[in-house]
Amino acid sequence: MLRASKLTTPMRIDGKLDEEFYTRVAPFDAFIQTEPTAGAPATDKTEVWVAFDATNVYVAFRCWDEDPSKRVSNEMRRDNNLQVSRNDNAAFAFDTFHDRRNSVAFVVSPNGARIDGQTTAERQWNGDWNPIWVVKTSTFDKGWTVEAAMPFKSLRYRPGPSETWGFFARRMVRWRNEISHITVVPNGIGSAGLMRTSAFATLEGIDAPSMRRTLEVKPYVVGQLNTDRTLSPKVANDPDAQAGVDVKYALTQNITADLTVNTDFAQVEADEQQVNLTRFSLFFPEKREFFLENQGTFGFGGSAFIGTTSSADTPTLFYSRRVGLDAGRVVPVRVGGRVTGRAGRFELGGINIESGADALSRAEPTNFSVMRIKRDLFSKSSLGAIVTRRTGVPGRTSASTVFGMDGSLAFGKNLTAQAYWATAPTPGRESEHISYRGQLDYNADRYGVVAERLVIGRLFNPEMGFVRRPDMRKSYGQLRFSPRPASGRVRKYSVSGAGNFIENNRGQLETRQFDQDFSIEWQNSDKLQVGSSQRYEFLAVPFRIASGVTIAPGGYDFSTLRAGFNFGQQRRVFGNLALETGQFYDGHSTSLAFRSARIELGRIAVEPNISLNWVEVQAGSFTSQVIGSRITYAMTPMLFTSALIQYTTATNSVSSNVRLRWEYRPGSELFVVYNEGRDTRATGFPELTNRAVVVKINKLFRF
Repeated sequence: MLRASKLTTPMRIDGKLDEEFYTRVAPFDAFIQTEPTAGAPATDKTEVWVAFDATNVYVAFRCWDEDPSKRVSNEMRRDNNLQVSRNDNAAFAFDTFHDRRNSVAFVVSPNGARIDGQTTAERQWNGDWNPIWVVKTSTFDKGWTVEAAMPFKSLRYRPGPSETWGFFARRMVRWRNEISHITVVPNGIGSAGLMRTSAFATLEGIDAPSMRRTLEVKPYVVGQLNTDRTLSPKVANDPDAQAGVDVKYALTQNITADLTVNTDFAQVEADEQQVNLTRFSLFFPEKREFFLENQGTFGFGGSAFIGTTSSADTPTLFYSRRVGLDAGRVVPVRVGGRVTGRAGRFELGGINIESGADALSRAEPTNFSVMRIKRDLFSKSSLGAIVTRRTGVPGRTSASTVFGMDGSLAFGKNLTAQAYWATAPTPGRESEHISYRGQLDYNADRYGVVAERLVIGRLFNPEMGFVRRPDMRKSYGQLRFSPRPASGRVRKYSVSGAGNFIENNRGQLETRQFDQDFSIEWQNSDKLQVGSSQRYEFLAVPFRIASGVTIAPGGYDFSTLRAGFNFGQQRRVFGNLALETGQFYDGHSTSLAFRSARIELGRIAVEPNISLNWVEVQAGSFTSQVIGSRITYAMTPMLFTSALIQYTTATNSVSSNVRLRWEYRPGSELFVVYNEGRDTRATGFPELTNRAVVVKINKLFRF
């Protein structure tokens, strides 16, 4: 238990920790290791204070370093979640409703880079929540310090005198690969301890002011020049300008409404290209701010964990990239509204968006609606329902409506069960539009067990969602054993085995896969992984895997070997190097990749992404390559420029996305964006296909 101190005058936020308050009030300093030695005292001392006045909640850290020269601090950009977490950092979180399942978190690196995010149900992390708050850092000869102020206006809470909140604090020392918290968190949780809301300490004494119905208005103007040589007639330096506005209003203490008019997302970074050697769709993450805030509310049936081995096939009933995008083209979003929040033990969410017509993609004016409700059960369980509705579906005269129910039960610290049932009615074929799933997951540090059953009807098609693989009945199981040596350079070994059986709804086996993996993680966070797979794939129809290369129908048995090495995050050059080789249908394939990488060159960071694939089958041979890099230069935590340059053989193109982002005052931003695409099939220098120059500025007014 901690107690917040009440201040009579506002604290000066400069990172210096030189106010009288820091000598008068004793800090909390009993941090406990989670990694590498769970339960042991933290090696380096960390002190934390919590205070408040009528306007703000304040959190301050003094982080002592045994050897400051080894400190890892090379990222300055705000909301660069991956890279900031790879630096030394101090983090804190509030469970303002003290429900022990949802929280908001703040992470700060020694040079002032910051992350802010929301955790839903201890599992879903949304790093694109961007509240207004102020933070400064400083250094002293034995460490570094943090001072942060969070306005009560930026938080949602129950008002009243001497409120009880949940509070958590974490310290990461990268060169030691050490993680410590203010309460005991089991090892194996690692940095995700910041999401373990049930482990938060109790924070007493905050007198939270009654919240006025805060109103935020954020108008924008944008101007751009567009060139597109793929259109007929061609467009060259075509000017365009528009304006719009976003509005946020607190309907009640805990429920917020958002309105967007004539929305523009020109400042959003381009997608990272992916190699696809499967016959199923790729999943691309959402990057647009309006859809990212509170997105955990609309996660359904485990689909929020898309990308994990066992749940990558789980359908998403609300895939926000269906809104404002059609056939790869931007469709205008005319007006949209969203309501999210909590009412007692209920979590509520609603979205209604109207998009306009687009002549080039032949998109019609379309309405998208989502309603979501979840009811908290027991300490960490929930039951919920979702309804989605979309008009203007190509090939349909009526709207597409989808209904689903889902639940999650938590037993103790490590055992969870999830299930859902959903229907997407298709006129005349009611028996084939159902999908359901059940999953049992025991995830402890030493042992892990997963069992899953997933069924997707042949005609199950949520028009606002994403289905990677339709018409399937999947049975999946995984066993894991992860012992930790008592001492030495090795932190953890891990051995796992998994089996995956997929048949269609007519009983035909389509996929059978067995995976075996072994890994060694060292104390310095280097990690070696080796594994093998044995697969059977049945093709009912020809599979066109590349231009001029089609694999014939039939059943195929093949196996592969793989090896990977993760270079520790404390290194100036780090990333994941992976090699996979073996049989592939009726031939052979080899892939080499270098991902999640970063090379430090002073204030310039280079983040390469390389994927090289060589495939040879009876129908022919080909290479599939994606070579790209993000290059960033940060002047301050609020001003940086980045360039994402990519070359892919799948589309024979080179694309560039160059962005400058300046948050010139909290919540107000200037963007300058340059986009360019070139065709590599042209002789000489790749031929220009499209180009755009965009300048966008917005300003936040808060009442």
